[in-house]
Amino acid sequence: MAVGDSYRSVRHALYYATLVAFIALMLFPLYWMLVTSFKPNIEIYRIPPRFFPDSLYLDHYARTLEDGYFVRYLWNNFIVASITTLVNLIAATLAGYSISRYPTRITAVISFGLLSTQMFPVVGIVIALYTLYLRVSMLNTHTGLILVLTATTIPFTTWMLKGFFDELPKSIEDSAFVDGASRLTVLTRIALPLAKPGLLAAGLYSFMLAWNDFLFGLTLISSDKLRTLSVGISLRYLGEVSYDWGQVTTVAVFGTVPMFVLFFLFQRYLVEGLTAGAVKG
Repeated sequence: MAVGDSYRSVRHALYYATLVAFIALMLFPLYWMLVTSFKPNIEIYRIPPRFFPDSLYLDHYARTLEDGYFVRYLWNNFIVASITTLVNLIAATLAGYSISRYPTRITAVISFGLLSTQMFPVVGIVIALYTLYLRVSMLNTHTGLILVLTATTIPFTTWMLKGFFDELPKSIEDSAFVDGASRLTVLTRIALPLAKPGLLAAGLYSFMLAWNDFLFGLTLISSDKLRTLSVGISLRYLGEVSYDWGQVTTVAVFGTVPMFVLFFLFQRYLVEGLTAGAVKG
């Protein structure tokens, strides 16, 4: 074997070993969360810890499913994330298509304004947002939470969909205009079916952000019956003196599974959406 081939083999081996180590490091917290949910509390505090449980302890899962608070938090989370995604897709589709097909000075200003909103840290607007919601009586409502989650995700999804619409051939739309189709017909019958991967990517992105929200839910919602899952876990299942780690990890598993399923089903569209237009031109 030549020296060059030997060096290349060693380099590839180091590369894959580093990649495997990095992936293992990233996945270990998830694995430990899952394993802990199947352990009794006395086993969780065992030193040294066991990385593989001797048997599956299912009492935590039974208690969680019987807990009315958890079911309520999960339902609230689903409602808020779903409505946020739906409103986001409608607004971002119209905005992204308009910016893509009508490149004027006004749309350029709008595009810059949408992009500039991503420079402001979320923490910096929470106090002002709380004061505003207090004055308009929108605190402690799902409507107020949905509005702020939609507002924070629309700029990015608009740019994501604009990238997809930019890549669609305009000749197809021009042919439809010649046949007498309106702009709305072209959008709904031609552009949207062709941009379906972008719609899935934008919808998945907005749903993930709304599902994992904690700061806005903690700030704007104070009623226990209206809380979402992340806030509910932190306020109900994490005590001030001691934690029931078995219950906490079980609830976290239930909250994580939907995101894993969605990501593995639509990861190709999400990657395509995040990279749309990146190599254009």
